[in-house]
Amino acid sequence: MSPFKFNLLRLLLAAFSLLPLPIVHGLGMYLGWLGSVLSLKHARLTEKNLQSSGIYQDGIAFKRAVRQNIGESGKALLETLAIWFRSDKRQLSLVKNFDGWHHIEAGLAAGKGIIFLTPHMGCFEITSLYVAARYPVTVLFRPPRHAWMLPLMNMGRKRGKIHLAQANAHGVKQLLQAIKRGEAIGILPDQAPLEGEGEWAPFFGRPAYTMTLASKLAKKTGAQVLMVFGERLSFGRGYSIHIRPIVEGGINTAALLNAEIEHTVLQCPTQYLWGYDRYKARD
Repeated sequence: MSPFKFNLLRLLLAAFSLLPLPIVHGLGMYLGWLGSVLSLKHARLTEKNLQSSGIYQDGIAFKRAVRQNIGESGKALLETLAIWFRSDKRQLSLVKNFDGWHHIEAGLAAGKGIIFLTPHMGCFEITSLYVAARYPVTVLFRPPRHAWMLPLMNMGRKRGKIHLAQANAHGVKQLLQAIKRGEAIGILPDQAPLEGEGEWAPFFGRPAYTMTLASKLAKKTGAQVLMVFGERLSFGRGYSIHIRPIVEGGINTAALLNAEIEHTVLQCPTQYLWGYDRYKARD
């Protein structure tokens, strides 16, 4: 992408971020529904994954959940773009409730660091931004497929005390160093790892290739493991962040990790990204 086009896109996104959250979510909901019509493959994947989870036994409730989930997925896309370019003050004011902040303070006071596990659920961008307004957080991420998106991602995520670590050997070293300093790190535990970086384990009754990095770091460092997700409140009212501590050894295997993710998903299943293909092996 040429510098002119990139700067134009950045200005457009900055203007988009000025829109109130109810409008962003409204547009996102319609975008999700439109996308399900234009991309039947993605819509079928969402329906298949949600159906196989067994969460909804009633046919009417299942169809309602599919429609809602497609809309929530569209909200997730547009709110991320808005979050990346919204001012910190305006952004943090959207967090209406935070359950479990004392777990963060206790984990940091212990001096062994914190491992935040944030599934593809609700608004996972807001959680790291909110915590990093006060404490350093090193977040593991996988670079986008399109190289021109990386500068935008860096602009949007390098906020407050956030440090970014790419999903490679150097990035893992950054995570380990942060934990040794007694700081926090953030990992998407349900992101499908590359071949050789995970194990097959059941996730809602189906085998899913699951990362082992989080459990290895927890075993090696003794860091406190916290499961966290940012619940998207209805009608664009903001977000409610929920934190739940994982007992020692609670993610020692891929199966245990998936069980903890399932427990979190069941708190708000329509906000999980069911259109993400967890069940496909990655090269």
